[in-house]
Amino acid sequence: MTLTETQIAPPLGGTLDARAISAWFGDHKVLDRVSLAMPAGKVTALIGPSGCGKSTFLRILNRMHELVPTASLAGEVLLDDRDLYSAERRVTDVRRQVGMVFQKPNPFPAMSIYDNVLAGLKLTGTRASRSARDGIVEETLTRAGLWKEVRDRLRSPGGALSGGQQQRLCIARSLAVRPRVLLMDEPCSALDPTSTRRIEETIAELAGEVTIVIVTHNMQQAARVSDLCAFFLAAHGTPGVIVEHGPTDVMFDAPRDERTNDYVNGRFG
Repeated sequence: MTLTETQIAPPLGGTLDARAISAWFGDHKVLDRVSLAMPAGKVTALIGPSGCGKSTFLRILNRMHELVPTASLAGEVLLDDRDLYSAERRVTDVRRQVGMVFQKPNPFPAMSIYDNVLAGLKLTGTRASRSARDGIVEETLTRAGLWKEVRDRLRSPGGALSGGQQQRLCIARSLAVRPRVLLMDEPCSALDPTSTRRIEETIAELAGEVTIVIVTHNMQQAARVSDLCAFFLAAHGTPGVIVEHGPTDVMFDAPRDERTNDYVNGRFG
């Protein structure tokens, strides 16, 4: 595929629908029949204590779960009603449409900021003219809230940036391949408050253009950035399940389940 200057507009987010997802590592079951609809252009936060399967669920949404040799799963993941696990779907295509930002920033340290942004295009075999590449770099760094800080040093190594800047560079790199969904696994857990605020501003700016699913242990962050929440829980060694999900304001102000109320108010977890 070849990109031109007219093909760099961001896509509209897609609707992601997980149906009856169960997951195992070897004989150990970590999720039990989890179903969750993640609407297009909305931010869905996955909350719950450590070890309840949130990150595993997130990795299932773009087929990273299957990278673990002992991993297996049952159920369906649909992006706009198309099964991401169907035999005819290429894994590289799935991960282009459903991008991932990890807990620890992972830019290619010796690669320039410019080349870091474009790395995904090379991995997906997407060709682009020089002017189109320049446009993609400026546009995605702008959308990630980093352009003004790095526009005069695009040829400097990505590893020379601060931790918060590296995380925003990783967001720009994910956006460059035009994903319909962006998964974020605790993207601010290793960052200072100022960098955290900037990442949250970036999430707010991206909402509506890209569907975002974020794992966070920070209840204040979940309340600030998300439209919807899903509360995961794994009790007494049982597999993780969703106790409750719905609009974020309802989940925090008037949850139906007492366990949700206790968790969001810091009584456990």
